[in-house]
Amino acid sequence: MASAVYETAEDCGTLIGRRPTWVWGVPLAPLTAVEAVAEIEQRADGDSPSLILSANLNFAMICDRDPEMDAINDGAALILADGMPLVWAGRRADRPIPERVPGSDLIFSVCEMAARRGFSIFLLGGAPGIGEAAARNLTARFPGLNIVGIVSPPYGPNSPEEDAALVARIRDARPDILLMASSQPRGEKWLVKHLEALEVPACLQLGASLDFAAGRVRRAPRLVQKIGMEWAFRLSLEPKRLARRYLDNALFLLRMIVSGPRRSGRPNP
Repeated sequence: MASAVYETAEDCGTLIGRRPTWVWGVPLAPLTAVEAVAEIEQRADGDSPSLILSANLNFAMICDRDPEMDAINDGAALILADGMPLVWAGRRADRPIPERVPGSDLIFSVCEMAARRGFSIFLLGGAPGIGEAAARNLTARFPGLNIVGIVSPPYGPNSPEEDAALVARIRDARPDILLMASSQPRGEKWLVKHLEALEVPACLQLGASLDFAAGRVRRAPRLVQKIGMEWAFRLSLEPKRLARRYLDNALFLLRMIVSGPRRSGRPNP
């Protein structure tokens, strides 16, 4: 992912509120990686809580199956295309998706921007120890990065009391940016439910991003990423965990291809 090269978000020339590109019912932001970081910077510099999501093929499949996701997507400030099938499909739209914006790269670019701007960050999610390892790597890579909290919630649903305590802990830390690494759609639904109470200007749900930042999961070689085969690389590393999910994703993709334009989602105005 390209590094942010702008001194301020305004230098990038992007516009918050840019109309989305609809791909298989998901309203994607037609942004480059650099533009996405600039948009997140503007959100972090504001006062109102905002939701930024990362959409891959699995996300699109979940949205197709779960009617609750429509309202979540409509309320998101940005939904970034983290999946080459979405990018390829989005390139046929009147507002094409310019490139993939993977959460595993975005976490580093956002932290680079936060260190430069003085924004504080809260890390939420991952297995025990992952957040701490990610924080060590990120602060070493980006001197001055201010990480004000790290929480790895237990796997499974929280009780109302546990949710209230977690929200209070995040709110009391007063971060400018919340980086959440949770499963889909659990992370998205949790953030939407508590978005206003969290009072965090920029809340990002980036899937397994903390695992990458912690060095627990290796990225595919750049050439493999470029040709859209990173999924195969990850499958080779974690076949038992990912085989069923990727099979479901492949069947969903086949159905979308066969359905053609009828599955493009709400048309662009």
